[in-house]
Amino acid sequence: MHKAQGPEYPAVVIPLAMQHYMLLERNLLYTGVTRGKQLVVIIAQPKALALAVKNQRSQRRVTNLKTRLSTNG
Repeated sequence: MHKAQGPEYPAVVIPLAMQHYMLLERNLLYTGVTRGKQLVVIIAQPKALALAVKNQRSQRRVTNLKTRLSTNG
């Protein structure tokens, strides 16, 4: 996902497995999900997905999502 920091893609597939527990962070999951323009598929072990969602080791992201939604609506 680091290579996909800027561009969007028509479809994104995100595999999440406990074998890669060091990479299971909410910010990386967010990056992957927001890169999918039309389709996002998450293939995950339930424990791995839960860990990724709960894990906020990295600093809080400032996305300005509320502002972006209000100006595009």
